[in-house]
Amino acid sequence: MSEMKIKFDPDLTHQKDAINAVVGVFEGQETFQSNFSVSNAVQADMFEKNDGIGVANALSLLPEELYENTRNVQLVNGLPQTETKKQALPSLDFTIEMETGTGKTYVYLRSAFELNQRYGLTKFIIVVPSVAIKEGVYKSLQMTEDHFRKEYKNVQYDYFVYDSSKREQVRNFATNDYIQIMVINIDAFSKAFDDPDKESTANLIHRTDDRLNGLKPIEFIQATHPVVLIDEPQSVASTANRKKAIASLNPLCTFRYSATLTENLNMLYKLDSIDAYARKLVKQIEVASIEVQDNHNQAYIKLISVDNKKSPITAKIEIDAQTKTGKLQPRISITVKSGTDLFEASGGRTVYEGYVINDIYCEEGNEYIDFTSRDDIIGLGQSIGEVDQDTYKRLQVSKTVEEHLEKELKFYKKITTGVDIMDHSKIISQKGIKVLSLFFIDKVANYRGYSIDGVPVQGKFAFWFEEEFTQQLRKPKYRILYPSVWDKNGDKFTINGQALKELASSVHNGYFAQDKKKDASGNPLFAESKLSAKGEGRCFSR
Repeated sequence: MSEMKIKFDPDLTHQKDAINAVVGVFEGQETFQSNFSVSNAVQADMFEKNDGIGVANALSLLPEELYENTRNVQLVNGLPQTETKKQALPSLDFTIEMETGTGKTYVYLRSAFELNQRYGLTKFIIVVPSVAIKEGVYKSLQMTEDHFRKEYKNVQYDYFVYDSSKREQVRNFATNDYIQIMVINIDAFSKAFDDPDKESTANLIHRTDDRLNGLKPIEFIQATHPVVLIDEPQSVASTANRKKAIASLNPLCTFRYSATLTENLNMLYKLDSIDAYARKLVKQIEVASIEVQDNHNQAYIKLISVDNKKSPITAKIEIDAQTKTGKLQPRISITVKSGTDLFEASGGRTVYEGYVINDIYCEEGNEYIDFTSRDDIIGLGQSIGEVDQDTYKRLQVSKTVEEHLEKELKFYKKITTGVDIMDHSKIISQKGIKVLSLFFIDKVANYRGYSIDGVPVQGKFAFWFEEEFTQQLRKPKYRILYPSVWDKNGDKFTINGQALKELASSVHNGYFAQDKKKDASGNPLFAESKLSAKGEGRCFSR
């Protein structure tokens, strides 16, 4: 059987518009490169083909030309135009907003080829926020290789994931005179990159290396003036230190791609969720939320701060309150002192009866409040009456399972209406469509762990999921979806507990970057991996 390959459409209007927006910034740019001397390398074999000469991106346009080009692009795309008194861009940082699912990765990859074809630019660095996205981008480069070679007349290009142990990668990136695409995680070059006293803890890319004739790998990159393509800038450039790290690459310019931009720097193109849905580029995604803020059966009190700088001593607390008509309000912060009756302060909520402030203790490290006729003692930053976080998360799992099964049921009925019951399985298989639900979790171990012997062990999320799934599937209305877990005895159906248990364990799974880690002998390593700010996704599908 031949390997299935994805076919890419090079003529999608929304993608071409985004690419043209990037290319338009350099309208009028001459096609040329600049050269620089790499070093007096004794390792002549590595540079024999180009005599140690590096190849860099170069920009010939004047600041006012870049300014006008940018404004023209923004005008074409119906965006607010950048405007400065000096008629020059405040920076060569540009943003492209594209909704998830509209081909953002394809767009920035193809933009590199267009910039090369039109202006001769050859050095590109894709900066990503996490290992998972880095692997995804590398996979995209592999999948699009035949496509781009066809579209750009078999153009020569290299792509690679930066590896600090492979110095030749950086040398080749600097010296090759054709397209070079480096994919690098922000964490690989954001540590102590300009502090000589911390050189031993800096990323290797910022350390001098004898194999590079005493130079730093970053210096090879800086000399090339790379075009930097930032994937998910709200994560990559989320701190001052990370922004400084990106600047340390000495980029010719940066293009930032995301669906959730937090900074608008010279916006060139915008395709938000509403536009994408209106143009039928993405399917509608439903997001169900659960709010468990008001636990009406018990008093919620949180100690925010205490103050003994003046008399009387006071404390700021957060409580649930109600209006005079008894309507609940959003949580409010109030200032209290000894003797304050929270029943009155809350507008008469009965759950606060007896909660009269007694002592407000302000010794640093031991701050607390207590009450005259209640046993509760609340420390600084602590609370009572708060909904347990595990309860909240389990409710989310339960709601997801319920919504998932309802969508399965709706889809099943839609495609089997008018079809003989004996052919239901066949038509379901022919359609090849399934319902998919995603969980974004805070910690890998909450879903799956491993024993010393490497045997998978369920985390609490997996345990909750299976319990909620089996509970929901006991409802007779879902029997047509999973008939194999039901036993028929005459006209009666009973659930088969063992079959249900096996089904529950088979319909969920997950992907974690740490699952691919191996030791020197090739054995899997299951140590906890560092999570990105966005968490990691889990899948639940039939």
